[in-house]
Amino acid sequence: MQNIEKTAKQIKDSLKAINSDFLSDGVATATSIDYFELMIRFGVNMLAVFILIRLIYYPNHKNKDFLFTFFVFNFVIFMLLSTTKLKPGFAFGLLAVFSIMRYRTVTVPIKEMGYFFICLALGMINALSIIDFPHVFSSWTVMLLCNGFVLALTLILDRYIQLTHENVKEITYERVDLITPDKRDELTADLKARTGLPIHRVEIRNINFLRDTAKVLVYYHAKENESRQAVTGDDD
Repeated sequence: MQNIEKTAKQIKDSLKAINSDFLSDGVATATSIDYFELMIRFGVNMLAVFILIRLIYYPNHKNKDFLFTFFVFNFVIFMLLSTTKLKPGFAFGLLAVFSIMRYRTVTVPIKEMGYFFICLALGMINALSIIDFPHVFSSWTVMLLCNGFVLALTLILDRYIQLTHENVKEITYERVDLITPDKRDELTADLKARTGLPIHRVEIRNINFLRDTAKVLVYYHAKENESRQAVTGDDD
């Protein structure tokens, strides 16, 4: 009986010691936040996101619907990773949850999704970059260079690398006498004259002989992707 009481007392003392250590570590972690460093990180992050969204994204795309989401998403990721010391996997998990809730019913262009990912990356870089105090200057320099490289690469890819897109449009065409394969060149020339587009390829989608019309797909090259889907979609 005495041995049991002695063992129970030892277990109780051990639990108290563990609990005391846990609380002391928690207090130390909670009070060890360097608010001056946090303010600098926050300023760098906001400056980087402002340059990305207001100076790189918006002048080219003129879509203000995404501005609020870009800024808030980056801000939330930065604050969560800076103040709660969560792991980077949490940020990607939050992005996945956000995508499930927001994009099940709305079609978002690929480029906007790329900007979402860049906002996520900037928040993670500025929140989780290790500042080694014996080498503070070099640590801050690495973080600033990472921000600069991300912004510069985004600017170059979005503004200065212009690749040719093959756009497609569906047209209801009434001259069914030109839809035969042997008159394809004449059909293409007629569509070029009517639309003013540099059409290089035509496909017959379907033919309605009752109305003497045909659905044709015309393909042409342009600098911008004019065939991308609209941002808003149905709720089904």
